[in-house]
Order: sequence, then structure tokens, then C-alpha cells
Amino acid sequence: MTTTDNSAIFDYHRSMIAFHGNHGPAALGWRDKESQLVRFQVLAQIANLEDCSVLDAGCGHGDLFSYLQSLYTKFTYVGVEQIPELLDEAKKRYGNFRDCTFLAGDFISEELPITDYVLASGSLNYVQQDHDFVFKAIAGLFKNCRIGLCFNLLRYIIPNGLLAAYDPQTILVYCKSLSDKVQMCLDYSEEDFTIFMYH
Repeated sequence: MTTTDNSAIFDYHRSMIAFHGNHGPAALGWRDKESQLVRFQVLAQIANLEDCSVLDAGCGHGDLFSYLQSLYTKFTYVGVEQIPELLDEAKKRYGNFRDCTFLAGDFISEELPITDYVLASGSLNYVQQDHDFVFKAIAGLFKNCRIGLCFNLLRYIIPNGLLAAYDPQTILVYCKSLSDKVQMCLDYSEEDFTIFMYH
């Protein structure tokens, strides 16, 4: 991710925070809490995460941790976020929970702890100068998990210069070049799709 790409992402989220405040899903670019929750529900279908370690790439406010808490009694969570304002809010909400850790940085360029599973919700949707960015990101995140990777991408977006949409079949074919255990979920949203990959 280039400095220019990062600058655009920082500017976008800071403008959303300035307009909406830093407490709701709008600061993260989500339409509403319900659309965020639907994506969490799909991501959580990757496996039974009881007694597993999970890395949340681009964790925002860390709300995926709260959702997983509603499903599991024991798991280890690591949230990675590069935007300080979002990370600070995540730490305020969940930083005191046992087995919950937040790390500052870009999950593409930083060295990350290896976990059983890596989940990424919305964090790969930004337009990048490098047209191969999404493929490099998928490959990097897949290397970072012992068992499986799950991520969602947009398949439709009104062009706005910031968010990118991807052809699901193109992404599926690429993921199958990395693993023979790949599944795609399309039935939860007209504008979104989710990929599950396993080692």
C-alpha cells in the first residue's frame, strides 16, 4: 500500500469521524450497524472458533471481537488497525478483555503474529494504485494463518474514487490457485461477497 493510498484512506475515515463521530459504524464506512453485523455473521461461518486464535485485519473499532464473544467463551483475538482514532476507540471498548490484543499498523506491510484464522471485513475494498494489490493482500494474509482465511469484497459500488469492486469469479479463480479448499458465499448481499480459504 503506497503512501498516497494510505493518505486517501486516512483522510476518508477522518472526514467520516468529523461528520458522524467516532462511535458508530459510519466512522468505519459502513452504511449501518445491521450491514456490519450481516458481514460478521458470514465471516464467523469459517469454522468453530472455540479455543482458536483469530487475527482481525483492519479491525476498526474491534467490534468483531464483541460479536465473537457472543458465540464463543474462549478464543484469542488480535486486532490490527492503522488509523489511530479507530484503534483508540477499539482499545477503549475492548482493550481490557483477557485474550484481546490490539496492534497499530498496516496489516499489509507489518509483520503480524501467526494465528489459526485471519478475518478481514471491508479492509480490502479500497482503490489502490497497484492493481495487483488485492491479490498480494490475499496471498499475504493466507500465509499468516495456520488454518483458514476469510475476507469480504465489494462486487458492486457506485464509483467514488475510494472504494473498489471486484468480479467474484476472478477472485475465486485466484484463490483456487493458492488452495484447493476454497468456498464463496454470494447470497447475503447484492453488493458484497465472501471467500473462505483453508490450508
